[in-house]
Amino acid sequence: MQSLVALKSPNFRLFFIGQSISVLGSWIQKTAVAWVVYQLTGSPFILGLIGFVSLVPTLLLSPYVGSFVEHSHKYKVMKNTQYLAALQAFLLAFLFYFKMYNISIIVLLSLMQGIINAFDVTCRQAMMIELVDTKESLPNAIALNSAMSNLARVVGPALAGILLSVFGDDFCFISNFLSFIPVIFCLYLMNLPFYEKKAQLSNVWQELKEGFAYVKGEKTIFSQLLLLSFFSLMLIPFTTLLPVIAKEVFSGTSKTFTLFESAVGIGSLVSAVYMTRLKQIGKLYKIILVSSMIMSGGLFIVSLSGSINFAVLGLALSGLGMISQSAAINTYIQLNALPQMRARVISYYIMAFIGMTPIGSLLIGFLAEYITTRNVLLIEGTMGVIATIIFMMYSKRNGKPIISQN
Repeated sequence: MQSLVALKSPNFRLFFIGQSISVLGSWIQKTAVAWVVYQLTGSPFILGLIGFVSLVPTLLLSPYVGSFVEHSHKYKVMKNTQYLAALQAFLLAFLFYFKMYNISIIVLLSLMQGIINAFDVTCRQAMMIELVDTKESLPNAIALNSAMSNLARVVGPALAGILLSVFGDDFCFISNFLSFIPVIFCLYLMNLPFYEKKAQLSNVWQELKEGFAYVKGEKTIFSQLLLLSFFSLMLIPFTTLLPVIAKEVFSGTSKTFTLFESAVGIGSLVSAVYMTRLKQIGKLYKIILVSSMIMSGGLFIVSLSGSINFAVLGLALSGLGMISQSAAINTYIQLNALPQMRARVISYYIMAFIGMTPIGSLLIGFLAEYITTRNVLLIEGTMGVIATIIFMMYSKRNGKPIISQN
């Protein structure tokens, strides 16, 4: 099947199996953290702070990490990040098992997770092309990886809701710790090509300057990264407000919250499945435009909805647009960036997609303290439409992107 062609590559298949379980555990933990923290504090700002510290290392470290990964054995880096992530999950499980509900420690562990992820995500993305047997399988591998992550986003919050209500919050964190066992096992089963040792990273600033100069010189890549950065700053942080939307706007419970998380995940999954079946990669530009508008429209629907059903629809559309946009931009970059620049360009993509989100989380959390959540969502949707129109006008003036197969 065309939509599963990347799974014919043994290394990617092992990666896919291990990560499927690990990412599921991560979503269970993420959902539990958000709900417990909001239950303890009742503060949207604290939710935003947790999101900020867990993601801001990606913003600050990504350019350096891109250069570091280019000069490192990616397989070893990925193994080490999994060991450290398992340690972080164990510490969080220990904290909640013994009912040590300390917000400061949760913030510090979230920061630790963010630092680990800054290296892990860049390494996994840069390594993707080495996990597939042919370059033609790369877009499918990217899409399958996205589909796996978003299926976990659907199932993870739903499982978290069950675990929270039946077994308690500590079981969620123990589950995440145990989920690292299969991913580490699968890593050891991989048979990767011989690693050719590269020159050591000698001049960090020179590497960073070269990477930025390349990205800035590639107008299509640069404009896509700017669009993604803006959405990550102003729109994607809507996920931070999901506990607030559930509890304050719709007077719901943890089940309402997990329903909303799953709605975003379902929309994201539909988008990811579509991307796995995409054969005409020349459609990437159109996908970026349409998905940006869909996400903005989804937030409009949530802001104006008077019932949970319409809110679920709006959140599903927002998730669909969010993943379609990011996956299309990721695929374009992977196919068009020069091989010697790929890791550095991917690091800028990750900085745009993940790194800008913590600042947005703080901003959105701050706004929600002073104006209604509905108005925050309305502002987000409006800004998304404006940004998409500007991107479209810029692209028309400079010519639509050309997809390279070299």
